[in-house]
Amino acid sequence: MAFTRTYDGPEPVRINKWLGQTGVCSRREAEALIAAGMVSIDGESVTDAGRKIEPGQTLTLNDRGEAALASGVTILIHKPLGYVSGQPEPDKIPAVRLLTEANRVGDGAVPAEDASLPPIGRLDEDSRGLLLLSSDGVVAKAVIGPQSHLDKEYLVRVVGDVTEKKLALLRRGLMLDGRILKYARVSRMEQNRLRFILTEGRNRQIRRMCEMVDLEVTDLLRIRVGPIHLNNLPEGSWRMITSEEREALISGSAG
Repeated sequence: MAFTRTYDGPEPVRINKWLGQTGVCSRREAEALIAAGMVSIDGESVTDAGRKIEPGQTLTLNDRGEAALASGVTILIHKPLGYVSGQPEPDKIPAVRLLTEANRVGDGAVPAEDASLPPIGRLDEDSRGLLLLSSDGVVAKAVIGPQSHLDKEYLVRVVGDVTEKKLALLRRGLMLDGRILKYARVSRMEQNRLRFILTEGRNRQIRRMCEMVDLEVTDLLRIRVGPIHLNNLPEGSWRMITSEEREALISGSAG
């Protein structure tokens, strides 16, 4: 099924610029797709890289274009404690070591040992849960690019007295590294179990936020990145994301 998206901006904009801003692909990639005849506007094929799309018009990327953009690989892994996201120190174990045939759920070839699969958003060694590894630059931009609007959801167990005042501070009222944090959705599930939904990812943000209100994090599990859910994927297992999940990530990042 071809990729389609309707432009809802206020003014006409060059197609390559719009696709770059929304995270579908880079401007250079957009120009290559247009030159190859893979892009149409309201059913009319576009070959001029300078063409603008008008408000309300619908862009369609044909199957060949979608396949070209999806040539990268994106893997969802349920990272256990003790593994690091990216390239480790000599005494650390990278999460890519888990990408074996025995740990795979569903279809998809096991990546080569020398495959480049950088983490798309960190998950610390002492945290567990959903980690994305990807060689797909469009997905990377959608998840961690400066214009991304994707939120991330965590289940956090803490030690300490959880009060309404502390919850209010966690939601809005803390500063890290000299900058005020964006509004966080924080709710109490049980007395010492909290749900965090963040739209930013500062270094060890949740642990540091909790420390500032005299709470100690004893367990941190990431269960969602935008529309991608960990669900019941067993700890230590991995699977390929689907084409529908990839499109949902890209669409969701545009806000």
